[in-house]
Amino acid sequence: MADSLEPDDIRAEVRAWLADAWAPDRPLREWRADLAEAGWGCPTWPRQWYGRGLPAELGRVVAEELRAAGAVGPAIGVGMSLAAPTLLAHAPDDLKVRLLRPIVTGEDTWCQLFSEPGNGSDLAGLTTRATRDGDEFVVEGQKVWTTGAHHAAYGMLLARTDWDLPKHKGITFFAFPMRQPGIEVRPLRQMNGRASFNEVFLTEARVPVANVVGELHGGWTVALTTLAHERGLAAGLFGALPPSGGGRTREEARAEASAYLTTYEWYPQRAGRADLVPVRAVATGAAGDPVTRQVVAHLAATERTARWTAERASAARRAGRPPGAEGSIGKLAASTIAREAAAAHATIAGADGMLTGPDSPEGGIVAEVLVSVPGASIAGGTDEVQHNIVGERVLGLPKEPSVDADVPFRQVKVNRRGAKEDR
Repeated sequence: MADSLEPDDIRAEVRAWLADAWAPDRPLREWRADLAEAGWGCPTWPRQWYGRGLPAELGRVVAEELRAAGAVGPAIGVGMSLAAPTLLAHAPDDLKVRLLRPIVTGEDTWCQLFSEPGNGSDLAGLTTRATRDGDEFVVEGQKVWTTGAHHAAYGMLLARTDWDLPKHKGITFFAFPMRQPGIEVRPLRQMNGRASFNEVFLTEARVPVANVVGELHGGWTVALTTLAHERGLAAGLFGALPPSGGGRTREEARAEASAYLTTYEWYPQRAGRADLVPVRAVATGAAGDPVTRQVVAHLAATERTARWTAERASAARRAGRPPGAEGSIGKLAASTIAREAAAAHATIAGADGMLTGPDSPEGGIVAEVLVSVPGASIAGGTDEVQHNIVGERVLGLPKEPSVDADVPFRQVKVNRRGAKEDR
């Protein structure tokens, strides 16, 4: 049994396999195919699904050995970090057979088709509809804030399949093929000048019935699994980066990761760049001001507390508990740190903080922090939503009153004209 294995046994087994299998001059896809079949790329996954069935602490031992050997691991991205855990928890076996392996190898990238322009933080109020047509569903609607939609092979799609059920019960989760007619992806320009996100228009797009994840009309439960994993992610980093060194395998992996992470290169600024605050305070002479010192000290204390919270969450996962409300606590802490860091940067830089270009504070990084930080309180669920989760699931407070949770969704007032056909 996996729980009777010792770390030294696992280390020896991984090292022996790597000594025979790892060669840095192989094509990346060929190497990852072997990694998937051997189960060492995702060792905590079940054996029948490209894993070894190991507990989390032994999974970390495997990762250490891969790094020590300079071997490339599975692909990074939301496919591995969000789609795969959701599929493992809820997908039927035939869907796992089709979709999990290409996620591990990096052949298929994924995006998240959850948010819509008309329902804000009320995700369950979505109005994108999927109508049964034989062995397929026809999908009509619009999604927004979708990172990577322009190159994704699949999307995690939430669509309404029954308008006569209450809003949380008439939603279905689909593994949605993105490369088909009827899909238009438009980039969204942000106030920091970037265009990381997209809006996605779905017009008579199709998805097989066989691509339903979980129960028909039961997609809300599936979505909660995805969201729980999302709130536990470090911004912009969705997996272990490829190792340094030469060889075709490593070079192809680094090129793949670089192309993927380009989308997220501004995420450290969205997180506030708290690391730069003391540096800027010293460089500008502001460290001599007692008020500024208090601002910097308070930020450092908040950051330290957040790290402890993250360590508690990691300990819970090591103990085998699924992601829970601690993800919301961690996300709230991250939003608080981002806002406090932005305020500290503004205090230190003054009006110069609004300047951009090579001669501006930190080459424009401070200015990008100031216009990017508001996104930290929105992405992955707003602060208000996280407060509700913590209040209800951690503190045991009564649920927020709702006037539409138990009525058929077609009777609910929505902010979308596109829903008229179903009402």
